[in-house]
Amino acid sequence: MAEAGDGNILNSQPKCSPTAITDAPITDPGSTIKESKSAAALKKSSRYRSRSLSASSNDSYSSASYTGSSSDEDDVSPREKLQKSSSGFSDFCVKNISQHAFGRREIEIAEQEMPGIMALRRRAGDDKPLKSAKIVGCTHINAQTAVLVETLVELGAQVRWAACNIYSTQNEVAAALAEAGYPVFAWRGETEEDFWWCIDKCVNAEGWQPNMILDDGGDATHLMLKKYPAMFKMIKGIVEESVTGVHRLYQLSKAGKLSVPAMNVNDSVTKTKFDNLYSCRESIIDSLKRTTDMMFGGKQVVLCGYGEVGKGCCQALKGLGCVVYVTEIDPICAIQACMDGFRVVKLNEVVRNVDIVVTATGNKNVVTREHMDKMKSGCVICNMGHSNTEIDVNSLRTPDLTWEKVRSQVDHVIWPDGKRIVLLAEGRLVNLSCSSLPSFVVSITAATQALALIELFNAPHGRYKSDVYLLPKKMDEYVASLHLPTFDAHLTELSDEQAKYMGLNKAGPFKPNYYRY
Repeated sequence: MAEAGDGNILNSQPKCSPTAITDAPITDPGSTIKESKSAAALKKSSRYRSRSLSASSNDSYSSASYTGSSSDEDDVSPREKLQKSSSGFSDFCVKNISQHAFGRREIEIAEQEMPGIMALRRRAGDDKPLKSAKIVGCTHINAQTAVLVETLVELGAQVRWAACNIYSTQNEVAAALAEAGYPVFAWRGETEEDFWWCIDKCVNAEGWQPNMILDDGGDATHLMLKKYPAMFKMIKGIVEESVTGVHRLYQLSKAGKLSVPAMNVNDSVTKTKFDNLYSCRESIIDSLKRTTDMMFGGKQVVLCGYGEVGKGCCQALKGLGCVVYVTEIDPICAIQACMDGFRVVKLNEVVRNVDIVVTATGNKNVVTREHMDKMKSGCVICNMGHSNTEIDVNSLRTPDLTWEKVRSQVDHVIWPDGKRIVLLAEGRLVNLSCSSLPSFVVSITAATQALALIELFNAPHGRYKSDVYLLPKKMDEYVASLHLPTFDAHLTELSDEQAKYMGLNKAGPFKPNYYRY
């Protein structure tokens, strides 16, 4: 959900070591994966020390998780279990189907804080605008996403769902979806092979021809295009919500390889402002508090990247009394940071003194081993970007360094002289790996995604060509209007004279497409 993009190019993915686990599609899904590498491979090394974990520390990453239900200490792969729901349904693969009751309660809590998507469910439920839609979903699987999944089904769709991140799945929520009869393939702590296997199970199933893709990061699109090109040509449309995935779609379009229309909902105003800015403003603090119990006042922080995600993180950290530095490549973003009161620096200038390093650039190798060698003991490193390419974690997997597990998603990496840095979520998206997102913000994103799916699925032939489109402004405004009643907000209406003077329709849209909110 809230993320920066990455610069990976689909057709030239870098090869990584077998112990590396990555969100990016580094493995060609078109080739058969012959050996499975466990995510815990590093633990078998003599340089990895594991502390005994209390139940509380094991589940400290998320209060939105039933105690003990999302432990990553269980070595039995869900792929080796034979599970059935209470109705006998078995077309799923989750950690433990017996946890479904706890997941259902999480979903019910989320529904209370997601007024927009619930209003859309009520308004469009009778019309079934997604009747005959067969959607492959590849997103974070949590209580908020579950509300979206069940809304799409209420609107007439059939779905098959996988996770876009190996650490962000709430196991009990996945169990609740499976219990309700939805094919879901996801669990927390998947290996790289598991990750692609789960997406493949959603795409390629007996008697199933998907006609829509809802993607977060571009992995389902990538797999289908590479492994099932004939099936990909039958797709009516793709809806992509991340900077990462949108970047890949534009690359495909530029190379002439995008044969279906795609909707870029990441750059819709409601998504960019709310999911990237306001959500990150709250969740960065939540993530760091849960994992480190730190006091923020007086801490020195460097934030790499001052896009919407970076802006939100900087606002929150500054508000709690941190001394915040910003690194940027873009002079426009850099001068925005200056005007907001932040000092713009190169990472090398401050890396020896800072207490926290946060990446939000969407790039790769923003924080390198050379930087980490210079950091002081106790420095905390985390990533708020979608893919785990920003921090060069693989460079830390060397014989001279010792990894010590402290909590779930918290590792100490110890240098020979005793210096240690604190690495969160192995460089993955920290707010979804170590905490939970505000449901209200996800409601805005979910409503945007649902409307984009409805628009693409019902569009007459020829309206959308094989290219990448932005969500129409009118839909952006509609999503915002669905959420205003929560605040008891009352919109002013234009008079006929005012509308004529401004050259607007009284019902909107109220801003031109080039307007910068």
